[in-house]
Amino acid sequence: MNLESTIGSLVAQVIDSLYGLKLDASQIQLQKTKREFEGELTVVIFPFVKAARKSPEQTGQEIGEFLLKHNPIVSGFNVIKGFLNLSISQSYWLETLKEIHSTVDYGKTTAKEDAETMMIEYSSPNTNKPLHLGHIRNNLLGYSISEIQKANGWKVVKTNIVNDRGIHICKSMLAWKLFGNAETPESTGMKGDHLVGKYYVVFDKAYKAEIAELMGKGATEEEAKKTAPLILEAQKMLLAWENDDKEVRQLWEMMNAWVYAGFDVTYKQLGVDFDKIYYESETYLDGKEKVEEGLANGVLYRREDGSVWADLTADGLDEKLLLRSDGTSVYMTQDIGTAKLRYDDYNIKKMVYVVGNEQDYHFKVLSIVLDKLGFEWGKDLVHFSYGMVELPEGKMKSREGTVVDADDLMTEMIDTARETSQELGKLDNCTPEEIERIARMVGLGSLKYFMLKVDPRKSMTFNPKESIDFNGNTGPFIQYTHARIKSVLRKAKDQGIDFSTISDINLTISEKESYLVQLLTEFPSIIKLAGEEFSPALVANYIYDLVKEYNQFYHDFSILKEENLQLKQFRLVLSESVAAIIKTGMGLLGIEVPERM
Repeated sequence: MNLESTIGSLVAQVIDSLYGLKLDASQIQLQKTKREFEGELTVVIFPFVKAARKSPEQTGQEIGEFLLKHNPIVSGFNVIKGFLNLSISQSYWLETLKEIHSTVDYGKTTAKEDAETMMIEYSSPNTNKPLHLGHIRNNLLGYSISEIQKANGWKVVKTNIVNDRGIHICKSMLAWKLFGNAETPESTGMKGDHLVGKYYVVFDKAYKAEIAELMGKGATEEEAKKTAPLILEAQKMLLAWENDDKEVRQLWEMMNAWVYAGFDVTYKQLGVDFDKIYYESETYLDGKEKVEEGLANGVLYRREDGSVWADLTADGLDEKLLLRSDGTSVYMTQDIGTAKLRYDDYNIKKMVYVVGNEQDYHFKVLSIVLDKLGFEWGKDLVHFSYGMVELPEGKMKSREGTVVDADDLMTEMIDTARETSQELGKLDNCTPEEIERIARMVGLGSLKYFMLKVDPRKSMTFNPKESIDFNGNTGPFIQYTHARIKSVLRKAKDQGIDFSTISDINLTISEKESYLVQLLTEFPSIIKLAGEEFSPALVANYIYDLVKEYNQFYHDFSILKEENLQLKQFRLVLSESVAAIIKTGMGLLGIEVPERM
């Protein structure tokens, strides 16, 4: 039982004994005591004043005296107006630290055999371009949310839907066919996803040139966009693909294979993975089948041009296209098919889509359409809507070739981490192999932490220079603190000091040390709240606060030079517990922490 639960139960018993008011522990309002007041936990007294028939101050004084007399866990109290500030005994904090120190994976809840399944979709790339900065935020959020939900006892299935078909894919294919001169990843030395992305940009430039030419001949911009030869040819290619044209399918398979090989390299470097990958080319037909069923059941309707629509006006939305007039499907069709397959494959309790907030409307529609098509889980799907990521220079555009490539960014971050670490002398005693391993950890840790410390629902600006800093709320600051603690622990072992447990729970420890233990006790509730709110930022900022407090402690108190052996032992146990929580917390963010720097 954590401190809040323990104190809540004690206060509820006191209220019953003193005033005959029966309350559940959960009804007792507790909060952390403000730093300017003495104490660790504050009880809000106002709800008991009527039953006590005394002023808030008198009621608080009476409850405080009762607790101090009857419960050794409370070592002192003070009353500020209607707030009772309780000081918790040092023996409680020492016993609590012993328990934390001996608990494997402290803060995590292991999934039981009968645990419910949460499926989390993230990444969802298109096979017409490499992954970029926006994909990085998506992948990092999806992976971290998955790890946090696992730590809350869910069975988690990490899934990816690859958008491997459609007009945008045909654009890259057509441009390569027309202008590619049979280039391959092998002949160019380019990663396959980069090569295909190059031709997506080539298509856009050629398409715009055709539009400009048609407009020069008197066509409106809208007319030119619809009648440009390239877009007509791309639409023709899409129809040929849907009709299983052998030549088009072979080209599609070859270019997609290039892209998948490239994606695998990027995912591995980024440190994310998936339990199950679905492909739009394999799910859209299931979606079309469900749409046809909905049409037959009168849930959907067909317009004169042959297109199929859902009328959602009664639900406060508009009408949504599900099949085009030529029979080709749209994203919504694919999502319907994929949802069906997923619930066939897994007994999912909760389905979470990690997709940017520009798709908010899409998922409102999907939820209602799935419900109308008879899927009872439709209304319960979760769209984890996150904000966009920009650079200090502004937004990025894939088809104009102005995106920040994920591979290039990761390489730049690792190079910068190596240079910065060497300049600061952090790698002076490291072997070349250690230097590369630490540079990778710090570079990618900087990127991940900077992305994840921000409230995910807010848009953000990613500044690479700010992210690699060994001071402040950054990944390197946290990583270096972990390495520093590990160095202290290694020296203690070399000196033969036993810090396997705390031998004296009657030690006198400082307020700073008590506060650090109190921070450690909050870790499980932080994980729980991060799961409920789908917010890795809560874990990131908790770890930063913990590290900041530990560094102040490290500056103010001696550890290895402390003459009192029991106190030295306590500080080593405290340090080892802080390091373990740093490692666990950063692990939930997908970030590695070095043992030495």
